Amino acid sequence: MTEVITVDARGLSCPQPAMMTRQALQKLGKGTVEVLVDSPTAKENVTRLAKNAGWTVTVEDSPDGSARIVLRK
Repeated sequence: MTEVITVDARGLSCPQPAMMTRQALQKLGKGTVEVLVDSPTAKENVTRLAKNAGWTVTVEDSPDGSARIVLRK
């Protein structure tokens, strides 16, 4: 079973969500990281960071404007 790390970055402004995500990706190495964000800027920054690091990105948008970003490697 692969490890899953959840990063709850809701309510935080950039660059904090991206920094928290980078730390989780470095700690895990491979597996699944779930990132919860509530701003379009955080969603874009986290997505770009993960793709540049070679992770597969799946974004699930919620009607309230928040998003669940699932990163896998």
